[in-house]
Amino acid sequence: MKRLYSVLLAIIIAVSIVPVVSACHFKKEKLIEESSVVTQPEEKTEIYYAKTKSGAETDAVILATMQDTMPDGNCLWVGTFQIVWNEVIDNITRRPIEFVEGTTVTAKHLNKREFKKTDISENSYYTKYGKVSPELKKEIEKGIKEKFNETSDILHSFDFSYNPKKIFIYAMLKKDFKFLEPFDKLSEDTFGNKNSEKVKYFGIKSSSSKNLYKNVSVLFYNSDNDYAVKLNTKTNDRVILYRTDDIKKFNEYYNDIKSKSKAFDDNKYFGHYDRLKVPDISLYLKTSFRDVEGKHIKKSDFKIDKTIETIDFKMDNEGVKLKSEAAMLMLNSAGPGVTPKIRYFYFDKDFVLFLIEDGKNVPYYAMRVTDIASLNKTGKK
Repeated sequence: MKRLYSVLLAIIIAVSIVPVVSACHFKKEKLIEESSVVTQPEEKTEIYYAKTKSGAETDAVILATMQDTMPDGNCLWVGTFQIVWNEVIDNITRRPIEFVEGTTVTAKHLNKREFKKTDISENSYYTKYGKVSPELKKEIEKGIKEKFNETSDILHSFDFSYNPKKIFIYAMLKKDFKFLEPFDKLSEDTFGNKNSEKVKYFGIKSSSSKNLYKNVSVLFYNSDNDYAVKLNTKTNDRVILYRTDDIKKFNEYYNDIKSKSKAFDDNKYFGHYDRLKVPDISLYLKTSFRDVEGKHIKKSDFKIDKTIETIDFKMDNEGVKLKSEAAMLMLNSAGPGVTPKIRYFYFDKDFVLFLIEDGKNVPYYAMRVTDIASLNKTGKK
């Protein structure tokens, strides 16, 4: 009997150990399985440095969308090429553009259509598409002359000999507005720590007229290196300036501005103890988005042959002028009691600039400035 009891006890112990061992084995397998999961690196767009009107290389980059990852240095974005891309989707492919060779990151970002024509006034853009012909070129030239009294800087870069197998898509974005009052011109000074070359500035100093205060709306002032203001104009356009050292995407910068502005519950009025310092900017840049060129569009007979985008931007104490063109050629191949603190809204080192219309949710222009001197050289003819 004693021997039988010992055998039964051994069996019970053995049976009770099996689930524990199995469970341990299962957990080990699960841990191994989980640890083998690799986080995919973020897809990055190709970087192409912009050129001046004469074709000289610069250290500035024009991005296709506000979602694109930025390299170090001066970066710009404008919605003109996005308008061209949207026209292709709406009127030619009738679907998001994907490539037979593999859809690039730039194309994926453009397909999201983060910027649309509805994000800007109709009187601020012109667009046209059609089969390539001398008549199409004349129609575009006439259209921008009548609407903006402008001429094109890029149409000569394309061959408009009659060819029904080629489709040309074009857009121009034009803005010209004044601040409520001209800002004071300030003394020339250096920008950041990159070089000692002095640049021009405008803004508000201690002796400035209080009439200039209405030019500025404070969005937030969290520290001496984290602040933003909005410059008011005689039109429905606004200039947003954001001082930051963060390296992010333009859409992330803009979301930061909105969230920080909403959270800021301190004084949002620009007044006697506030100062403003903004650099004059004058640039002309052009680029091509080569990572979408030479690609065949899925479910169509088209191939993107050539792209161009230009930015002609000027800002001084009186206001802002912006002219941008973009084009695509497609081939058919088959508190009280507290001593006031002087707040220095000085944009004399790395900062971000947006242009947006009142009542719109998305800007139509963006710029990160890290070296104003080299950027302004691109505007010299």
